[in-house]
Amino acid sequence: MTHSNIAALDGLVPDRLAPRSRKIVLEGYDVPVDIGFHDFEVGTPQRLIVSVEVWVDEASFAASDERSHAWDYDFLRTEIGALAGSRRFNLQETFAREVYNLVAARRGVTALRVSTRKPDIYPDCDGVGVELASF
Repeated sequence: MTHSNIAALDGLVPDRLAPRSRKIVLEGYDVPVDIGFHDFEVGTPQRLIVSVEVWVDEASFAASDERSHAWDYDFLRTEIGALAGSRRFNLQETFAREVYNLVAARRGVTALRVSTRKPDIYPDCDGVGVELASF
């Protein structure tokens, strides 16, 4: 479908089908983190899988195909990676809370879910982790 065909559809979407929420997702970010309170964990970075779902208000979700109108989701990966390398963490709860606070403070965020999991802890589990959500 060309741009002119898409523009011709403007105004044809029924109000009942208008978007009620807008979500930005970073899913399954595999990042090394010096995390854990056991002696064998201290100083040995572990894989941590981080997923973030960010609901944003209409004004923060691009309505046009212009980069300047987009919510900067590169920020999610960059800043979470920087946080992961910034210090050591004893608990996933602490790391998840810091990610949560980092994202919650951004412009336009209306709801948020942050989850972390360690995938390499138990051989019979995909992972063990925590989740924070605003709902």
